[in-house]
Amino acid sequence: MMQGGTALNRFLRYASMDTQSDPSSNTCPSTEKQKRLGHLLVEELLELGCQDAEMDEHGYVYATLPGVSGEPSICFCSHMDTSPETSGKDVSPIVHENWQGGVIRLPHGGVEINPRDHPDLLTKVGEDIVTADGRTLLGADNKAGIAAIMDCLTWFQKHPETPHATLKILFTPDEEIGRGADLVDLDRLGADFGYTVDGESLGSMEDETFSADGAVVVFEGTNAHPGFAQGTMVNALKVACDFIDALPKDTWSPETTSGRVGFVHPYEMSGTVEKTTITFIVRSFVTEELAVFGQRLESIQNEVLSRWPGATGHIQIREQYRNMKEVLDQHPHVANRAAQAIKAAGLTLKRGSIRGGTDGSRLSFMGLPCPNVFAGEHAFHSKQEWVSVQDMEKATEVLIRIAQP
Repeated sequence: MMQGGTALNRFLRYASMDTQSDPSSNTCPSTEKQKRLGHLLVEELLELGCQDAEMDEHGYVYATLPGVSGEPSICFCSHMDTSPETSGKDVSPIVHENWQGGVIRLPHGGVEINPRDHPDLLTKVGEDIVTADGRTLLGADNKAGIAAIMDCLTWFQKHPETPHATLKILFTPDEEIGRGADLVDLDRLGADFGYTVDGESLGSMEDETFSADGAVVVFEGTNAHPGFAQGTMVNALKVACDFIDALPKDTWSPETTSGRVGFVHPYEMSGTVEKTTITFIVRSFVTEELAVFGQRLESIQNEVLSRWPGATGHIQIREQYRNMKEVLDQHPHVANRAAQAIKAAGLTLKRGSIRGGTDGSRLSFMGLPCPNVFAGEHAFHSKQEWVSVQDMEKATEVLIRIAQP
């Protein structure tokens, strides 16, 4: 089997480091603790022969493994941060060796990982499954990808006789809060095309993502002393709740859609009687549909405001990322190279779409065509997160094959 053999040990080391990003922060990186992992990776990259490895002031790690002349420069990219949705502090990974198919019961919080609820887990009998201990997420999203990339470099260090393309390594902060590509210096990176290593199922490769906007819906009311508020107070909190209640119940949401159907998702609300703000993500595989979704939100807001005299409101919509297929279709050799590597590794290719986005979405539109390949991470952002060691090793093999002429 073609692998470096270091993926598990590296992953356990990376997963134990708290690297959660923070959407409320205006800095880059959003949390300084992400740089702790960045510093460690720079040290390891230098040991693996990437003499130019460094981390910039924004927490981006760049490195080059020189290859044969005449070959393209290929970027392998993963993100260092973990989701702010579940605690990433004091992660304590557990390796369930030679798992035999039963329910995995974690030692804390009554957390269980039932194969019935995780279909891909049913295919992993006899493999080594890594989980957290029930108190935190695991961080396989995306430290499994980092481990696979580093394991790939280890393999080439051990096999200097094997020709390979020049490899450009990029580890980003803040992907989980939608800012992973914000301050990437593509000139500094110097790659012709790339691959994010941030996918799920064994053998999967995605060359299509949602197109995405963010929406902020604001309602403003009038505050007054509650003892003397009759006829004066207009409660923005109640107006906002009316707005949420007016959203469709059986369509147009993550919990009611699948496949290629887009959605509008309120995920945060805060406010007072005077002003309340609701934050949405807006998603569709068809970019033009985002404007239609925005207009529908505005229509629902106007309908709600008509029921609340004295209340006002507005909507702000900003672009987040776009469907990378619009770019990758112009560079078919990039996705085809990954597809061929997956098949050469003896895997069944699962070519599909992501109901989400990766750094590759932004990077593709910035000029670096960048589909997504699997890292083996599952149930991400949750305490049930898991990864197969053998999947990480296969991801390593695929990267090695992508890199070879």
